Amino acid sequence: MPIIDYRDVYISIDSKSILEKVNLSLEDGEFAYIIGAVGSGKSTLLKTIYGEVDIESGDASVFGEYDLKNIKNKHLQMLRKRVGIVFQDFQLLTDRSVFDNLDFVLRCTGWKNSAERKERIDEVLKLVGLPEKGYKHPHELSGGEQQRIVIARAILNRPALLLADEPTGNLDSETGAYIMNLLHSISRKEKMAVLMITHNEQWLKEFPATVYRCTDKRLMRIMEFKRNN
Repeated sequence: MPIIDYRDVYISIDSKSILEKVNLSLEDGEFAYIIGAVGSGKSTLLKTIYGEVDIESGDASVFGEYDLKNIKNKHLQMLRKRVGIVFQDFQLLTDRSVFDNLDFVLRCTGWKNSAERKERIDEVLKLVGLPEKGYKHPHELSGGEQQRIVIARAILNRPALLLADEPTGNLDSETGAYIMNLLHSISRKEKMAVLMITHNEQWLKEFPATVYRCTDKRLMRIMEFKRNN
């Protein structure tokens, strides 16, 4: 059963058609890119996956459990706990340390035991290569370090699916390459599916994966890539 399974999906906002006849399938642990021009519907498509934008028609399921066309609010909250999200803008809480940023997420998602929260925070900081930065505040970190903390935050609850919207868009090429390598590494180690929007088509060559293109209100798979784990 695919992690994401969209069949002939139509997406509209305020009666304006955004995408039509979308067919999208993402398997467990698969990495895939979405490319396309600004305004082609890439970010809107990602927003439908975690229920911020409604599905107009078609069949759309996530994890084989959640029917996005008919999902109820209580189930939507359960779905969102299983999806990690990484944006181009970091959206970290500036008045809190890195540790407190991550601890806030865990407490909000039901982690009651402080020792278990600390252990998980230590794990993800080590995974993103910043084990000694927990005491820092966001403004004390570089852009690349902040993005690594955002990735750490997104994987705290061990999601089976990570959605990334231009995660390297504000970074220089060297830092961007580090983030790309990190995302692919986490995808392999954690067996986590990743769906990533990017305008940088160089990443498609350096870090191969399945590629979809948004164009003319359609989503086309232009490259299929099965990784050997």
